[in-house]
Amino acid sequence: MLLNFITWNVDPVLLHLGPLAIRWYGLSWALGIWFTLLITQRIFKHEKLPEAWLDKLFMYTVLGAIIGARLGHCLFYEWQLLAEPVTILGITFNYGNHYLSHPWELLYIWRGGLASHGGAIGILIAMILYNKNVSKKGINWIFDRLLIGVCLCGASIRFGNLMNSEIYGSVTTLPWGFLFLRTGEIQPMHPTQIYEMLYCLVTFAIMWLMYWKKVAYKKNGLLFGIFLIGVFGSRFVLEFIKLNQEAFESNMMLNMGQWLSLPFIIWGIGLIIRSLKMQNSI
Repeated sequence: MLLNFITWNVDPVLLHLGPLAIRWYGLSWALGIWFTLLITQRIFKHEKLPEAWLDKLFMYTVLGAIIGARLGHCLFYEWQLLAEPVTILGITFNYGNHYLSHPWELLYIWRGGLASHGGAIGILIAMILYNKNVSKKGINWIFDRLLIGVCLCGASIRFGNLMNSEIYGSVTTLPWGFLFLRTGEIQPMHPTQIYEMLYCLVTFAIMWLMYWKKVAYKKNGLLFGIFLIGVFGSRFVLEFIKLNQEAFESNMMLNMGQWLSLPFIIWGIGLIIRSLKMQNSI
């Protein structure tokens, strides 16, 4: 008799090289960055843009993504219920953040903890600086070209989450439910890492086709808006079946991932409406 779930007990370490452990998650980040580079490189060649722009773009993007993802996790998700409430200037705080009193531990990336919303904010700040110092064409122009490849990076990172047996969903009776043995689950759960990989790949396909077939990059901000809705809109819906990452989220009407997604969704809707009303901007 076939079981109606998939048993998952993958070792998160791909291989050991002496004392060095090569983890699936780190490899997924590296592959994601490489995919983004290849896609963006093709776009820059098509538009005959300076090669130096591409080199600087990836320096800004990688630094913004990693720093933002780390800070985002530590500041958005690492809030804990205090043993004793603390009152400061007449305001009582029931929750505290460890990193506010130990900021040097923000650098301890090996302990884990990267947030996609933090990465998005980090990339946004990095692109503001890139636009000011390099391209001077506006952040919508940059994101219309960069984010096509970032979709593949997102899919690759979610594959890494799957190999880590982390960030999965609630209990399911569907035949593709995953029994995550490494985390001690005794019931099959929604493999939301795979769902997120799929919406990243679908968003990539839509943006790729619109770039090449519909010349959508001439509508300033259109591809950027499609990315925001495709990724963060899907993320918002998917959060309803995902387990909360931190205990404090259980008392929230929407969880942290959903609250952080809302501004991006609204921004995306505005970009699409604005771009469709515009004449070709290039």
